[in-house]
Amino acid sequence: MLETNRLILRGFTEADAKDVFEYLHEPAVNCFACMKLDTLEDAKKAIKKRVDDELYFAIVLKDSGKVIGEIFSHPEGTSPEDEVMDTYSPCWMLNLKYSGKGYAYEAACAYFDHLFSEKGARRLYAYTEDYNLPSQRLCEKLGMRREGLFMEFVSFINDPNGNPVYENTMQYAILKKEWENLKNRRQ
Repeated sequence: MLETNRLILRGFTEADAKDVFEYLHEPAVNCFACMKLDTLEDAKKAIKKRVDDELYFAIVLKDSGKVIGEIFSHPEGTSPEDEVMDTYSPCWMLNLKYSGKGYAYEAACAYFDHLFSEKGARRLYAYTEDYNLPSQRLCEKLGMRREGLFMEFVSFINDPNGNPVYENTMQYAILKKEWENLKNRRQ
């Protein structure tokens, strides 16, 4: 469990199903289209997949206990045969009703600290679509640098004729030493 001024980041429980359904019934961006939930029962099944993953956190309001989003990542090595898993690609998703209030930044800061200090991360990188300006601003506020733009990189949805809709994707990243320098300047 991680704690900030206004949030608790913790593992999911079955009791979170209603809140998860609220933000995954209509995902805000196409990259989460595969996570779309149609029923409350689907939400309960989705939560079961999240429970055993120590890097998958519910973003919970301290004052009410409401789950307003999630943040997660998976470790990667620098090559297929690499045993050192020191690179992570965090993903975050927030209920749109709670966006624009600094919750994503607060959660991501705590999560980044956790990955760098507790999980031995050397590098974090994030992908965001070129139209997802709030996510781009969050990456920049977190001190991540834009490393590239991948044109027509991936498709998450199809058009009405069944053809893939390819999206332009930006990659942002930050190294542990850059994160530590930012933290020292904030203090």
